[in-house]
Order: sequence, then structure tokens, then C-alpha cells
Amino acid sequence: MRSALEQRLLVITGKGGVGKTTVAAAIGLLSARAGTRTIVAELGQQARLPALLQAGAPQPGTESQLAPKLWSISIDPDQALLEWLQSLGGRVPGRVLARSGTFQYFAAAAPGAKELVSMVKIWELTRRQRTRARHSYELVVLDAPATGHALGMLESPRTFGAIARVGPVAAQTASVRELLEDPARTSYLAVAQPTEMAITETLELADRLAGGFGRELHAVIVNGVLAQRFSAAELDQLERASEDEALARAAVLAARAAHARARFQRNQLARLRRRRLRVVTVPFQFASELALAGVEGVAERLRGRL
Repeated sequence: MRSALEQRLLVITGKGGVGKTTVAAAIGLLSARAGTRTIVAELGQQARLPALLQAGAPQPGTESQLAPKLWSISIDPDQALLEWLQSLGGRVPGRVLARSGTFQYFAAAAPGAKELVSMVKIWELTRRQRTRARHSYELVVLDAPATGHALGMLESPRTFGAIARVGPVAAQTASVRELLEDPARTSYLAVAQPTEMAITETLELADRLAGGFGRELHAVIVNGVLAQRFSAAELDQLERASEDEALARAAVLAARAAHARARFQRNQLARLRRRRLRVVTVPFQFASELALAGVEGVAERLRGRL
């Protein structure tokens, strides 16, 4: 199987709060350190990546270098929509267009317009020859929104393509759609935690990708997996050896609780594997806040597994 790091675009999504941004940062770091010019794109003025990698706060909407061969950008959908309409409208100044009733009406009335122009911006980042841009990139990592919103973004070119059949809008939506559906250029990664709800949402994502795009998930990265420290037989042996000591008994109960939680997580991983999805696990990190060293640890874990 072709490595995900050899693609032009890597889309990362999953249930909210499962660690998508951490995984996107780790993959960006891993790719850049392998010598690939990489940019990680966030949406909605999030700009969490620079903080994770201990870089300075970037200017909104700018391509900011964080490390050798690694850049990031935070895409504001409103600004992207304004720039897109301005590019279609020729020399109309942005401030005039932003204040116009036509722009306000279009932004409010066209469902999926902001999602579409965000995807057009991502497509533009993947191009080897970019208009008025200083840099070109070999890999674009999209830290996409949570699953439902991400699917809406991915489906927006098809929605607008059915409406606009000719002209520049049709050409751009066709280009974005071709990029998203091309297995030689784009791969999809899901990030999940080993919980029932997150795994169920990942399986639904796999079904939507297959039904809507004819694509499969390249892999599922399961974050926060606990180590299985004891077997059931070892727990039974510990319990028999500690029947008369209260402290030892408490330790056995703690071990049983950890074992039960790890077993539950592995049952959730089995749901993914039964669907023949490729599963990559990231161990649980016992830290209140993830720093650069933690991101580097995740990157090492992913090395050679994507």
C-alpha cells in the first residue's frame, strides 16, 4: 500500500475531542523531518498547531513556517469566501465586496458555500504551480473539522457541481472533486479514541466515504490506548496471593479495574479490525497537557505505520 505521506493531500477527521490536531501536528512533523515540504491546514481560525509545536503565533490566513520544511495555515472560511468572490469579480476591492448586499446575501443563502471555498483553498495549496504564492508543498495535511462537518465539506464540490455546470465555479469544483476522489493524490485518516461512540462514528465515516466517494479509510489512528498490563490468569494469581492483606487487596482491585478498561478498549479496536480497517494505536499519555515532546512521541509512534 502506498504510504499516506506520499500523497498530495491527507485529510484527517474524526469525532470532536479525540486528538485530531495532535495527530495532524505529529504527521506534519514526521513528514517534514523526512524531507518533505509539508503544510498543515486548520480551519476556522483555530491556529492550535503553532502552540503545540511551541512556535510563535502566526498572522491569520498566512502560511507560517514552524520548522524546517514545515508550515501551517489557519483558514478563515469567511475570508476565503470573500477572496474567492473577489477573484471571480475581477477588480472589485475586497472591502467594497464585503459590505455589499450581494455578498451578504450569497454568504447567507448559499448552503455549503464556505465549505466549498475552504476546499478550493486546500486544493490550491496542493498545486505545484501556485498563483502569486512563494511556496509550493509536497504534502498538505488537512486538520478537518469533526466528522459530520468534515463530510459536508468533502461533499460540497459535488453539491455545487450539480448547480454550476459551466464557468469558473464549475471548473474549480470539478478540480476539487477530482482531487478528493483520486487515490493517487488523496488519502483519508480517521482519528478515534477507543470508546463505543467514537468507534461507531468512525465506522459510519468509513461507510459514507465508500458510498459517496468510492474511497476507503487509509487507516484509523486510535488515540489514548491503555497498555494491557495483566492477563486474566495473572490477576487471579494476584488475588489468591493477597486474600489476607487489605493493601494488597486494594492493589488487586486497581489492577482489575485497569485490566477491565484495557479489555473494553480492545473490544472496540476489534470492531474496526472486523471491518478490515487498518488500525494504528497511540498509547495513552499520562499528562495534563501535551507539549512538543509529546507530539514528537506520537510522530515516532506513527513512523512507518502510515
